[in-house]
Amino acid sequence: MISRYEVEEVSKIWSEDFRFKKLLEVELALLQSLEKKGRIPAGTTAHFGNVQIRPERIKEIEETTRHDVIAFCTSVTEQVNPEHARYFHFGVTSSDVLDTALSLQLRDSLHLVKSSLEGMLQALDERIEETKNLLCMGRSHGMSAEPMVFAQKFLSIRVELARRLIDYDHLLAHELTGQISGAVGNYTVLDPEIESLTLATLGLKVEPVSTQVIPRDHLALMVSIGALTAVALERLAVEIRHLHHSDIGEVHEGFAKGQKGSSTMPHKKNPISSENITGLSRMVRAHVGVALENTVLWHERDISHSSSERLFLPDHFGLLVYMLRRMTSTVKNLEIHREKIEAKVDQHFATLSSAILHQLIELNPVPREELYALVQAASFQAKNLDEFLKGIESGVIKAGLKWDSTKLNSAQIKKSYLSNFETVLKRTQA
Repeated sequence: MISRYEVEEVSKIWSEDFRFKKLLEVELALLQSLEKKGRIPAGTTAHFGNVQIRPERIKEIEETTRHDVIAFCTSVTEQVNPEHARYFHFGVTSSDVLDTALSLQLRDSLHLVKSSLEGMLQALDERIEETKNLLCMGRSHGMSAEPMVFAQKFLSIRVELARRLIDYDHLLAHELTGQISGAVGNYTVLDPEIESLTLATLGLKVEPVSTQVIPRDHLALMVSIGALTAVALERLAVEIRHLHHSDIGEVHEGFAKGQKGSSTMPHKKNPISSENITGLSRMVRAHVGVALENTVLWHERDISHSSSERLFLPDHFGLLVYMLRRMTSTVKNLEIHREKIEAKVDQHFATLSSAILHQLIELNPVPREELYALVQAASFQAKNLDEFLKGIESGVIKAGLKWDSTKLNSAQIKKSYLSNFETVLKRTQA
């Protein structure tokens, strides 16, 4: 990950040093299981208690072996008496250790994504509560449609991201598996009981059928959920960018003291955070194609997946955490211009036509087309909300129709657009 978007906690998880520590954690868990089953002398594991991870030594050995796991194992066993060192990496193949250690890295990464996602949901909850009584102009096809509750913009994203939180809980509970099954997954030296003991120590589920590698559909699912998370953030980012337009100006991203929007135009306040998230979302989505292609390997295994995973997995989780944290900050610091938002509803007074039309339909047993024409004519002729309502009243009286003056007024009509939001909000919290 380039430093501009780096999240230190994620980079640490995907560093070589951390990866070697997880490899050692898997190997030691296996030694413990072998001891419990009497396959190796009691007390063997204790002799590895002072082993140190030596990245430079591993790199030096790999220059000769051209095999990273052999280099790792050699760097460990040369620190231990040969009598006990001979049991290290007993009965397993490289992928047993690599893929199981990878699941440990994935677990730590998923927890970081989940905690960042929870922070994002909390920020949305705060803005929903703040704007649940704010009437704004709703839009379809980029055109003014009819009024709506501003908080619904946040709530829609909140509900989508809440589904992703459920997905991440599922991943943590069901998709993190390990294997200690040996070459081609055949348990030639070890047996499923030792595998279960080892993985229980590590807190991982057993991969039901491993083929020397853990099937990559687990990773494809994780990356797909990550892409959906990124898309939800992008959806909010695009909405903020649209509302940020100079000719709309309903919101602005927070602008820090000393911040500058343009090198030559001092007046500029650009939606840079939302644009940043939009661009990064494209990168996260791109990981899905690679992850899907990696699910197809030759026979029981090959390592065509290995090189791409070393690249996209750290980037995937790093970008997700970065995006979630940046959007959380953007939402918290978003300037919402209430007066301008409310004024637009009055400015686009004709968008109240749907509520008026349906009130007239309820009161008058005449063809809908006649009532539609009445409301349409009033909306086309009026220049403001008062003229619009007077035009409706005039048309109704002229046509001898019924109407309820207590409902057909600006305050009551606007109130009707707010009336059901609490019900929708409670439904999302059930």
